[in-house]
Amino acid sequence: MPHGQRIAELLLNIGAVKLSVDPPFTWTSGIKSPIYCDNRMLYSHPEARKFVVDAFVSRVHSLTVPPDAIAGTAMAAIGWAALVADRLNLPFVYVRAKAKEHGTKKLIEGDLRPEKHVVLIEDLLSTGGSAVSSVEALRDEGKATLSDVVAIFSYELLEATEKAQIAQVHLHPLSTFSLLLDVASGQGRLPEADIETARRFIRGPENWQS
Repeated sequence: MPHGQRIAELLLNIGAVKLSVDPPFTWTSGIKSPIYCDNRMLYSHPEARKFVVDAFVSRVHSLTVPPDAIAGTAMAAIGWAALVADRLNLPFVYVRAKAKEHGTKKLIEGDLRPEKHVVLIEDLLSTGGSAVSSVEALRDEGKATLSDVVAIFSYELLEATEKAQIAQVHLHPLSTFSLLLDVASGQGRLPEADIETARRFIRGPENWQS
């Protein structure tokens, strides 16, 4: 993960990531978490944005099968996927969170020809539900071949790994929660006791506080 430490530093330095053990953050799903991550803040910082796009491109180049097209998940990863596709001079599409309620009622926006190998770009991997749903849409509606998802950041939750295994797709985060905690520890952003408590979230988001 050659770019991982720098991306973790960028997320912390621009305030895209906030850490708090007590009180924790509450996700939309109801999960209590020691971390809140808003990768969309990276869009507003040109140097950080360029670094992340460079890291995406490098990771895509390292994949076993070169892609024919780049896809992004709606909404947060649309911009990243478009930037990566532009850099690679490849077609770009994005996957809607839910199908249109009118017209063609499709999930995939753009011109994706059948039997193309697609790499999916995600901004954040938590439980993996969004990524796997997008993979399934690209395979079913788009008739695409897809084996890789590249994301800016992963919480490293087991649930995401299990969903990816079932979907037969590989997850490639550019940076991770473990690495970010290492950086936060080095910067003195939290007491070491809180850093260790936060690490328990990775092993079990249901009981990390106990």
